[in-house]
Amino acid sequence: MKKYYLFFRLRFAAGIQYRMAAVTALTTQLVWGIMECLAYKAVDKASCGGMPMDYSAIVSYIWLKEAFLALFNTWAADNDLFEMIKSGDISYELCRPLSVYAMWFSRNVGGRVSEALLRCVPVLLCAIVMPGPYRLGPPVSAEVFGLFLLTVVLGLGVTVAFCMLVYMLCFFTISPQGWRMVFTGGVDFLSGHLIPLPFFPAKYLRVAQNLPFAYMHNVPFRIYSGDLAGKEILPAVLGQVFWLLALIFAGLLVWKLAEKKIVIQGG
Repeated sequence: MKKYYLFFRLRFAAGIQYRMAAVTALTTQLVWGIMECLAYKAVDKASCGGMPMDYSAIVSYIWLKEAFLALFNTWAADNDLFEMIKSGDISYELCRPLSVYAMWFSRNVGGRVSEALLRCVPVLLCAIVMPGPYRLGPPVSAEVFGLFLLTVVLGLGVTVAFCMLVYMLCFFTISPQGWRMVFTGGVDFLSGHLIPLPFFPAKYLRVAQNLPFAYMHNVPFRIYSGDLAGKEILPAVLGQVFWLLALIFAGLLVWKLAEKKIVIQGG
């Protein structure tokens, strides 16, 4: 376990150096967050308060989404891993007396955490000092905040496990672009990144809630905002645990199949 923690630390240390990139992204995320808040404010006014989520909950959801974007996005995958698969440099990884899956999982988590730390604090500070209707409010209680932190960790695990499955599937193709476009393109929509899941029509919402994408950032952000509360929380947390284990199992299974078929071209 200590060996994989070292991979986490190395990736974390590498990612924490890109401070200027984080500052540039910060401006984009603040502007985008304000635009989303204004758009939902207009929808709320037009619907006379008939939205499926309270406006204050939507504002919290938006700012948390922007603050923790690096933790849960699937489109910004680790390009080094894709290149390693494509070029054949995976051979170096196979020489290590370690699990490739566990190494890459640790590496992914370290990179996401380092990038998120650079962005989340300034975004949250700015969100807290916004004018009244557009301000990020505090959690309902300390218990809710604890559940929020727990589900953030589980949601991160689900996200990374899903990305690991995509990496492993790329061993069976010439180029990784196809898998990236097919999978990550739809995840933004089905996970609630573009539109919160409660806004989905009922029949589509039932489908989306049974997919792993609903257990990424949808659960922690809605718990924090109070939109997901009471008896709904336990099934959501159990769903995160289930999909985390299921995706890890699927990723390991695909890796075992790929490991038997790897052919390194060249000398």
